[in-house]
Amino acid sequence: MRFNYRIVFIITTLVFTLSTTLTVINYLTSMESTREQLKTSALPLTIDNIYTEIQKNIIEPNLIASMMAHDTFLIDWLSNEEDDVQQIVRYLETIQNKYQMFTAFLVSDQSLNYYSANGMLDKVETNNPNSLWYFDFQKSSELSEINIDYNANMGTELIMFINHKILDSEYHIIGATGIGLKTSYINDMLKVFRQRYQFSVYFVDVNGKVVIAEQNVQQLQQLSDIPELASQLSDIIGKGSQVFEYTLAGEAYLLNRKYIAELDLYLIVEAKVNNFTQTAKETFYFNIIVSAIITLLISFIIVLYVRRIHLKLDKLASNDELTGLPNRRCFHEKLTEFLLLKERNNNNLSLLFIDIDNFKYVNDTKGHDVGDKVLMALAVILNNNVRKSDFVARWGGEEFIILLIDSDINQTQIIAEKLRSQVANSNHLAQFTQQAITISLGATSVTDTDNIDTILKRADDALYKAKSQGKNCIVLD
Repeated sequence: MRFNYRIVFIITTLVFTLSTTLTVINYLTSMESTREQLKTSALPLTIDNIYTEIQKNIIEPNLIASMMAHDTFLIDWLSNEEDDVQQIVRYLETIQNKYQMFTAFLVSDQSLNYYSANGMLDKVETNNPNSLWYFDFQKSSELSEINIDYNANMGTELIMFINHKILDSEYHIIGATGIGLKTSYINDMLKVFRQRYQFSVYFVDVNGKVVIAEQNVQQLQQLSDIPELASQLSDIIGKGSQVFEYTLAGEAYLLNRKYIAELDLYLIVEAKVNNFTQTAKETFYFNIIVSAIITLLISFIIVLYVRRIHLKLDKLASNDELTGLPNRRCFHEKLTEFLLLKERNNNNLSLLFIDIDNFKYVNDTKGHDVGDKVLMALAVILNNNVRKSDFVARWGGEEFIILLIDSDINQTQIIAEKLRSQVANSNHLAQFTQQAITISLGATSVTDTDNIDTILKRADDALYKAKSQGKNCIVLD
């Protein structure tokens, strides 16, 4: 049985290995092709498309803010005409409406007044936390900056301010002006990039700090927070466009960066490789499942066929073909099993050796057909008159053997007598030969020192004595 299943296992393994190997090769080829296309084509083309969108949506406001900072009207107004508030209000209102900005603003360095299209909104003061942005910007060596902040006078929504310094003819700061964009507008733009292209888009400064990112999606604060990016930071913060690779939490990522000179920021477009190889993976899993199903189907057919043949062979090997009883080999296995159990449980075991009296005479006078019928009928009588837990087998020729479970020698004698009586009084057996059929029985009980050979010899000796004492009797040993 084990040998047959080993063959099935080998065949199944070979079929599955072959189909799986071909599937894996196709999968790896597809994955590598997709990854290479992503690096050399999809990412660079997409970053160019995104840059075009950025030029329209972010760079344009930055250019407007830069234009305002260099507008001679603003410089003259701050220097000489700040008392005429209406002039600056109309100017800021014109800018805001013309370019469809959320807000346009101006801060005077002399008066510290904060102006918008709605007039003077507030004063920037050093002791006001909401005004610190101006004083930090004032001290900065940079001429422009982008920051995201709240302004209580413009509602509760987070705003991205593009700030530019206004310098006089001697390059001294006389104020700051710029454009304010709703972050929801920027957030929607980045969301579109993520949904349309399946890329994460954000902006970092020269230190790798994330300045602009989609809310509730991009959790990264600093490129250096990712160890693999930290080691490549000096290369990432560089000019031009380049693709970088890194792994985070077991996921592979490709990162393309492009320097945006107008904002002095780096546009980062990041792709999770799994998003682009998902189709290949799904196809791979589907093919694996199909291969497994086909292999299992083949295995099932083979198992049915082999099992059918094996059952026939096993039955022939373990059972007597004529009587249907277990044969000598099978009895040996069962006896060995119960001897081991006896060592553990110390239960009683007994053996009955049975021989049909004068069976040679039956064969010689009545023929072997009649002899076979006697053997088959006797097998039925023996099986019907012992317990289900007992084990009846044909030993060979006209000899039978019974293993009695949980039976001592006295119980064995009772069972043996019952069998002897049933056979001697069986009309069914008698009708085959027109005379009574009798059996001789040798009985023995298994001791702790017994092995298979000693048990069988003792039972055989007892049977020999029964035959010598006139047959149709029982001898206990």
